Amino acid sequence: MPLLFQSQVCNSPNVFIMYPGWERGGSMQRNAVVVVADKTSLKRPFIFTNAVHMALCFFMLMMTIAWHRDLIQTGKMVSTVSIVLMYIIEISCLLLSVLGIFGACKGKRWCLILYAAGMAAASQTIFVRTALNYQDVYEKRVVREESKLLSMMPLSATSKANRTFLYSIQEEFECCGLIEGYKDWGSSIPPSCNCQYPGKCIRLRGSAILGAPKNHYVYQEPCLPIYVSELKLAFSLTMGIQFGSGVFWVVLLVMSIKLMGQIKRKQEFMTLLQSNRYVPGAF
Repeated sequence: MPLLFQSQVCNSPNVFIMYPGWERGGSMQRNAVVVVADKTSLKRPFIFTNAVHMALCFFMLMMTIAWHRDLIQTGKMVSTVSIVLMYIIEISCLLLSVLGIFGACKGKRWCLILYAAGMAAASQTIFVRTALNYQDVYEKRVVREESKLLSMMPLSATSKANRTFLYSIQEEFECCGLIEGYKDWGSSIPPSCNCQYPGKCIRLRGSAILGAPKNHYVYQEPCLPIYVSELKLAFSLTMGIQFGSGVFWVVLLVMSIKLMGQIKRKQEFMTLLQSNRYVPGAF
């Protein structure tokens, strides 16, 4: 009756010694030694990559929770569908990573099959979504925001909420006004236009603006071109992150498929070896 013993070589998890033997008179005699290399070389890289992916998904989930909490506290209205979709995507990414790591550690091909199916669906969805939404996000939403700012003109007569919004833009981007700089505010230039950086300032003399102090410095550049440029950059980065996520998921998909093949070949090899029909060089 063929029996099989297995032990690791030099404490290496990827190399094993197989001892096939036969029982003779109740005692075991080893008549051959076969050195077997574990062919699942993608196991550790796959686990590490999924651990990184899981950490990123967890970080994004925490950011979404914090953002959602802030929206509730400030009373801002955001589409519930968008928030729910973000939660579903991020939680699904976490669960897929856990499933992939479990399948790789335990050598469960069915786990990796489910993992690969999930990654294929996720990557295809994000590629299609990015391609279809690019024009809408990059062009229509930018034009919408630009029109929203232009509707606030003249700034001297705009609402208090609009003024507060413009003050924050001027402080953040170090600019003043929308189109013609400080002139858009008329005689009531807000403190958010005050400038302390010589390269970005323009000096106003007392006679230039009614009521302005002598040698008053304000930001020279108008805010509209800067704001639109930053908005386009933010949308481009968002699209880039989405596309990069899709590429990363495709890489994980390919790794899972290759790992499934390695696990299958290893299982077939072990079955053949245990049947005592192993031929050196067959694998």
